[in-house]
Amino acid sequence: MDIKQYLDSTYLKTAEQAGLSENENIRVAREYIQEAIDEHFKLIMVRPNVVSIAKEMITQANSVLEIGTVIDFPDGIASIKDKLQEAQKAIEDGADDLDFVCNYKAFINGEIDIFKEEILRGTQLGLANNKVVKWIIEVAALEEKEIIQICSLIKNVVVSNFEQELFSKVFVKSSTGFYKTKNNEPNGATIPTVKMMLDNASPLAVKAAGGVRTYQEAVAMIDLGVKRIGTSGAKMIAAGQNYNNEY
Repeated sequence: MDIKQYLDSTYLKTAEQAGLSENENIRVAREYIQEAIDEHFKLIMVRPNVVSIAKEMITQANSVLEIGTVIDFPDGIASIKDKLQEAQKAIEDGADDLDFVCNYKAFINGEIDIFKEEILRGTQLGLANNKVVKWIIEVAALEEKEIIQICSLIKNVVVSNFEQELFSKVFVKSSTGFYKTKNNEPNGATIPTVKMMLDNASPLAVKAAGGVRTYQEAVAMIDLGVKRIGTSGAKMIAAGQNYNNEY
């Protein structure tokens, strides 16, 4: 198994979160980008302000590494208009994958029409520009029945509005990795959660993010049917080592 082709190597910390200056944080992002180029990972996942830097580095290296970025990260509560503007800028800067944080709070509050409209409009923009679209549902903020419902809602919007050959370009993604849980409970992908997502998002793809820290855990996710894994420890995981830091 070429596990590297499942790995979205990820660096999403702000300078403040990393305890660094802005310039130092960009330097760390550059190191992640270069590592992803050298290690032949599937994709590098960075903040929107780093997309153009990644594009330049990848072009100069003549690499096939793809670029992903996050939209309305990590809260997902911006207006549809603001999300689309951020996504459009990311497309113009060279992003291949758009990982939107869905407005799961609107979903929880029963504002289903707002939620569905966001999924429709964001997916339309991405697919119209030949991009991969992923919807982060933040599983740690949801009850089990809500995970089932939100996956089904996203699936139904996509299946009802797009051609079948495009389904594989739309993902449901487990987590931002930045959600703060009570009592330090898992805030990312777990086997039971991912099984629920796979069962209820199909035929859409699933990305496991947050909490995958070993080669064995990554393989277990792939064996379940996950198509992508997001981790800031991609090199260690690919080498069979444990990665114990934050997402």
